[in-house]
Amino acid sequence: MPAIPIWGSYLLTRRQRAGLHKSIRDEAVDAGLTEPPSLHPVVDLDACIGCGACVRACPEGNVLGLIEDKASLIDPTRCIGHGACKAACPADAISLVFGTATRGIDIPLVDPKFETNVPGIYIAGELGGMGLIRNAIEQGRQAIGSIVAATQSDERADGMLDLVIVGAGPAGISASLAAQQAGLRFETIEQDSLGGTVAHYPRGKIAMTAPVTLPGYGMLNFREVSKEELIGIWTKVVGEAGVPIAYQERVLQITPRSIGFSIETGARVLHARRILLAIGRRGTPRTLDVPGEDQTKVVYRLIEPEQYVGRSILVVGGGDSAIEAAIALVNVPRTTVTLTHRGEAFDRARKKNRSTLQTLVSSGRIVCRTGTKVLEIREKSVALSNAGGCDAIPNDDVIVCAGGVLPTQFLQTAGVSVERKFGAM
Repeated sequence: MPAIPIWGSYLLTRRQRAGLHKSIRDEAVDAGLTEPPSLHPVVDLDACIGCGACVRACPEGNVLGLIEDKASLIDPTRCIGHGACKAACPADAISLVFGTATRGIDIPLVDPKFETNVPGIYIAGELGGMGLIRNAIEQGRQAIGSIVAATQSDERADGMLDLVIVGAGPAGISASLAAQQAGLRFETIEQDSLGGTVAHYPRGKIAMTAPVTLPGYGMLNFREVSKEELIGIWTKVVGEAGVPIAYQERVLQITPRSIGFSIETGARVLHARRILLAIGRRGTPRTLDVPGEDQTKVVYRLIEPEQYVGRSILVVGGGDSAIEAAIALVNVPRTTVTLTHRGEAFDRARKKNRSTLQTLVSSGRIVCRTGTKVLEIREKSVALSNAGGCDAIPNDDVIVCAGGVLPTQFLQTAGVSVERKFGAM
């Protein structure tokens, strides 16, 4: 019967795929990478029909898998909340939630108009849980609609802006363009560069998977675009619109006044009737808090490895981002790469990265120092300490890959209420 070989081939392929998905899940469990960082799917196994539509729909690849003919979140930390899996499921077996039963996620409370419990402070985008680019862009635009409606009853005040937008990621860019179109007196403040979290994506990463309308530009009518292409579009649109964005400026504190707010940055104090927070959930890097860390030689992410030709580099961190930075730097000519980690093992990194690191350490291409702390960063060296004592190594640059700090304290200081969610919307 002709159908028998076909059916047999199908079953074999399905078993092989299930084996691959199980190995990915086991590797994530082995590395302790089991907690999704934001919005993520939960599968109702009783309702799941095992069709694999959710697996195929996920643009990140191998985040969801089929194990024992049921869909499963097999690589949780790589899920960034696209939501395409839920839309693709024909059995309505997928819910999108924040947090898990063991690890809560802090989400600020906002109303349908994006306003928090503090009148005049609004939130849109990743901070509110919407990590998906198209949703963040749409939220930024909608939030400005709410703010424009609220400003109609305002009396103009000299020296006071209608709005300060904090953050120039997807939500902040969209909001800035919409505010420009609406004629608001506003300024956007970004502690880093245009693009926010997207600018931190690896080179070539697919950054958008559905069409979306960008104020002042129109429809971005493509399903896949690389990080570089998207940043290029945003740069062009923002530049042509003349949007006032202050880069490399961090907001330190928001203080309510009798009318509006004072917004203190590292450089100045602004006054505005309203504030839109369009910041990332981990936009502020975790620092080492050691002497010398304020030097320009210290950065908190690797952008272009090629700029480190002929340099002595120290990478600090114990996760995948630190290991991947060290691996990328090895291929730069005439570099000396040292990787240091407080822990005794890289037990929260992926198996593939740990294996590659071990190979490079064994061949002498990377110097790896575990159980080691940074004591001081000097102009031409770094002081380190471990159980064996203290020493200093020659150094030109330090790259700290220690994750980011959730802005919960910043929000609470401004009076914004935060709710911890454990596996719920």
